[in-house]
Amino acid sequence: MLYILKEMVSGLYIDIEISEALSLSSNLLVDVRSEGEYLTDTIPGAVNIPVLHDDERAAVGLTYRRDGADAALKLGYSLVEPKLTAKLSAVKNLAAGQTLTVFCWRGGQRSGAMADFFAQAGYQVFRIIGGYKAYRRYVLEYLDNPKKLLRCIVLHGLTGVGKTDVLTKLSEKGIPVLDLEKLALHRGSVFGKIGLPPSPSQKALESQIVQVLEKSASQGYFLVECESRKVGNLLVPPLVMDYIRQGVKVLLYCNMSQRIKRIKDVYAGSHDDNIAALQKATASLLRKLGRARVEELNNRLAEKEYDQVIAFMLEHHYDPLYNYPDCPAMGYDLCIDTGELDQAVELIYDFVSEMKN
Repeated sequence: MLYILKEMVSGLYIDIEISEALSLSSNLLVDVRSEGEYLTDTIPGAVNIPVLHDDERAAVGLTYRRDGADAALKLGYSLVEPKLTAKLSAVKNLAAGQTLTVFCWRGGQRSGAMADFFAQAGYQVFRIIGGYKAYRRYVLEYLDNPKKLLRCIVLHGLTGVGKTDVLTKLSEKGIPVLDLEKLALHRGSVFGKIGLPPSPSQKALESQIVQVLEKSASQGYFLVECESRKVGNLLVPPLVMDYIRQGVKVLLYCNMSQRIKRIKDVYAGSHDDNIAALQKATASLLRKLGRARVEELNNRLAEKEYDQVIAFMLEHHYDPLYNYPDCPAMGYDLCIDTGELDQAVELIYDFVSEMKN
């Protein structure tokens, strides 16, 4: 798209491969694609300083098709030139003495022009050969053939036993964690989107997964919650599903009252803001629960009878669906009662520490 800035490119930057770009330290990744391209997926950690915004790209493209390259060039210059100072200010606010690595969709004129511009402003600038497309190939190749196979510890257990809490606390203690539900912005059930922002794209999820697995390579293992093939509308890559199937199995369990409290804290909160969303999610189970039961549950939600609704959903839907034991059981490498969550976390931490040694 940035044939409109081709006359600005003079080669003051250094072209590098994606593997080298990802290994740089004290470096700011700058994605100069439009905000729409950036939001679909980017290299994790990259900031977005677009050459042209979505509507501007569309206008230049339309002009090119309708009136030719010269007219598109004039329009492009008129859109970009007044904003160059603002783009440089954005870099100054973000770079803080770092080098810059710039990329666009395929390492073409957009990234070339902006890399040259930033270099002329005094920055040491690299440009990624092949742009975002090179990074996307890197992700797909990793998911197909990872550089290093890792040991995987998999948390199993019924809804509400605290699997996500355990992952969070272990991550805070320095244990490598792949929290698929956190990355997907979905808790993995019909109620899973309540109170959460929109989920990322499939490409963005895969990028984040690869980033976590690569960071885990130095320790040789990672923890993950057992998930099905889909988290919301997003697919868990086959590599991760293989890790889950073959991993060390840790069963978490606790009593029903503790599970109900945890679920209520997550979904009901303290302000009753989610009642309508909870009712909508319950209604989506009409074929499984029947109209009368759905109406009863939603009436109870309207009356804020959360405990009764959660207990019913666990006993009659989620527990039979997942079919995990609610006490220590054969077939697991470790069984932990999460009633005292901090104590459970310490036990799992010790187990993982001994296992990696």
